[in-house]
Amino acid sequence: MIFINHNNINPYFNHSAEEYILKTLDNDCFMLWQNEPCILIGRNQNAFAEINEDYVSNNNIKVVRRLTGGGAVFNDLGNINFSFISQNTGDVTSNFKKFTLPIIKSLHSLGIDAKFSGRNDLVIDEKKFSGNAQYYYKNKVLHHGTLLFSSSIVNLSSALNVNPLKFKHKSVSSVKSRVTNISDYLKENMTVLNFKNYVLNFVMNEFNEKKLYFFDDTALKEINNIMNTRFATHEWNFGKNSKYKYSKEKRFSGGTIEVNFNIEKGIIKDLKFYGDFFFTRNIEYLESKLIDKPYNSTILSAVLNSFNIEDYIKGISNKDLINLMF
Repeated sequence: MIFINHNNINPYFNHSAEEYILKTLDNDCFMLWQNEPCILIGRNQNAFAEINEDYVSNNNIKVVRRLTGGGAVFNDLGNINFSFISQNTGDVTSNFKKFTLPIIKSLHSLGIDAKFSGRNDLVIDEKKFSGNAQYYYKNKVLHHGTLLFSSSIVNLSSALNVNPLKFKHKSVSSVKSRVTNISDYLKENMTVLNFKNYVLNFVMNEFNEKKLYFFDDTALKEINNIMNTRFATHEWNFGKNSKYKYSKEKRFSGGTIEVNFNIEKGIIKDLKFYGDFFFTRNIEYLESKLIDKPYNSTILSAVLNSFNIEDYIKGISNKDLINLMF
């Protein structure tokens, strides 16, 4: 496994680096990195609905859309991000546990009782300090997650608009009451950079690796090209803020899903799914197969039955999707 070391805190660059590694390097890779204050939007989320636009604008906070699914997260320099890019050897659920295990073990070695919880979280005392997400490309998987070490929880809660459906079946009702920082549980004080180096060394020892990898000039040129053509563009990060006549939303075990569509003379003309759901295939293909079809539950059921919906929206059935649309 290659262990990548760099100190760039530009979120546009960092997500471009992930894509470069995923699509260019043959080796399995691990990377720790930090972002300056920013909001990272899940691949299928509506950016305008997820952020507090006034707060983000007034504080010059970058908004970056990830390759991966899942929900919106706030990053600052009190947070560490980790990435595993590997050959895909399991299903989505087993991959989540596989790639978070070295992180959990590193925290256990510091005397912190960290656990995997729910579909993608790491928690301490039932409070979340890490959200994780994945993206599948050919025979490879990108898994990345956050590690709140000493982040500003106030800024985190101010920057995000959290959908109240997330709290519908929970006993807590705010971001601030659901999240925590790792530093609060350390027996001895440690800076965020000390913690970053500790985790890096721990994971390297787990894989019996001593050598660090650094991006060369060729790699940096390609990463910057990815950044300038995708991750730093308004089109990628915000998309079109299209107006839809019909909008329906519901919380499922696989996440919150919102469907927006327009109908002309009984025919679906525009359709878009938003949500914090996970996937192994991009939702755009499924959306294209529903456009220009009659808005009829029987006909649309037949179309959906030709797909494995779990590939496009993890944790939902064809019946769930029809119930949402109708």
